[in-house]
Amino acid sequence: MSDAMLSKPQATDRRLTPATDRIALEDLRGTLERPEYTSGHPARLAVSVADLCRAPEAARDRQVIFGADLLIIEQRQDWAFVQAVADGYCGWVRSTALAGSDTPITHRLSAPASHVYPEPDMKTPELGSLSLGARLSVTEMRNGFALLSQGGWVPAQHVTDAPAKDPALVAEMLIGTPYLWGGNSRFGIDCSGLAQAALTACAIPCPGDSDMQEAAFAVVEDEIRRNDLLFWPGHVALALDSERMIHATAWTMSVVVEPIASAVARIDAAAQGPYLGARRPPLAATAAFP
Repeated sequence: MSDAMLSKPQATDRRLTPATDRIALEDLRGTLERPEYTSGHPARLAVSVADLCRAPEAARDRQVIFGADLLIIEQRQDWAFVQAVADGYCGWVRSTALAGSDTPITHRLSAPASHVYPEPDMKTPELGSLSLGARLSVTEMRNGFALLSQGGWVPAQHVTDAPAKDPALVAEMLIGTPYLWGGNSRFGIDCSGLAQAALTACAIPCPGDSDMQEAAFAVVEDEIRRNDLLFWPGHVALALDSERMIHATAWTMSVVVEPIASAVARIDAAAQGPYLGARRPPLAATAAFP
């Protein structure tokens, strides 16, 4: 797979198990019984954002964004069951959203969102939009624009080939983004999607859901500090300092900054607690970038 956070397939969590009822990844042979096994087929997401669904035509679990590397486990009619290379998350995406993965990734989108233009000219009608973290294969720079290998030009000031340094600063770029259950993009994001987007922009591996994030990082034993993750049942926020946090919340249906003490009291009063404490991600960049 990848040298990111995915190393060994897991057969206990549906979200991280690269197997359908018909076929499993070859690495699961002897661990999970299926009629067939496969080494998988690499692909890359070719649309701005796509839902990872728990079954074809079923509910969204998470999302993947443009340029995400995927491993196809099975294809059924118009759907493909895939595993995201970056975090191991599995689900069904529409086959029309996939393309080959031969071109090298050179940059990521560093702006909250950007447009793709048919020419290196901001006055031309845009072809589409991309979200923070989109992985790009840039083949040329001209007139302040970056040419993508698939075609289309993105403003050069919106792309980077180096990771960000401060997850909290990345998260603050997304203030006002509408809340979307399972969302991972500027067009709609949820609490765990915000935490993951902020950390992965800094090349820090991060799982996709809040329970996975809580399990992945060390318990904070001292005072809360910037970039700690704060947890409630089914919810996560990112500390801006010892007193403030940023999160994507259904309370406002958006990404907002809120005092930590106020959030703890409000969530407890709504019987949605208790506060479960903080975890501290390692802030060293260890994931592949871009």
